[in-house]
Amino acid sequence: MIVYWKYSGMCKYNRLYILVEGRDDKEFFDKIVKPEFEKEYGRGRVRVRQYRRTGDERVIDLIEGFKDSNDDYICVADIDKAPCVSGRKREKQGEEFKNVDEDRILIVEKEIESWYLAGLNDDICRRFGFSTFDTTDDFGRGKFKDFQRLANFDSGIYFMREILKHFDIETAKRKNKSFRYFVKKYNLQDIGSVENGT
Repeated sequence: MIVYWKYSGMCKYNRLYILVEGRDDKEFFDKIVKPEFEKEYGRGRVRVRQYRRTGDERVIDLIEGFKDSNDDYICVADIDKAPCVSGRKREKQGEEFKNVDEDRILIVEKEIESWYLAGLNDDICRRFGFSTFDTTDDFGRGKFKDFQRLANFDSGIYFMREILKHFDIETAKRKNKSFRYFVKKYNLQDIGSVENGT
């Protein structure tokens, strides 16, 4: 029997490919998102792939391959400077997502760095040496670099990895509306905290 997800309409017995822009996105999705989807699809059946340097035509071919194999896929992009989510989806459909239904495009507001920072609760913020914040909806790379300096990390990669050790899903849902939307859309409500292993 084939069971379809309540929110996404995706079949849990296929593979799931998550196409993300770059290395930082991949690290986030591999650590925070992939384990949750593997509960439905099975271990090793969820793959996170970068597409930023792949080229539009290659991405289009990849997506056609997913469709031919009846595999599921999600295409992720930052909102960047687009005025709204629907506008950014249309932009991406004019580029490498030409053959992608709008419902399979996920827009991160504002950039993936905002999702990283959203998962820091007040105690962890203080431990890193910076003040707490209620929302990360408008945070981008510049703001992330400010926090990185305050936390005394020379490398953004190491700072991101340290954040992921303490990332709290409930906090992230509260602090970032696009992350909250993502969790609800794909029915990941029971996803737990990385730090305490739940």
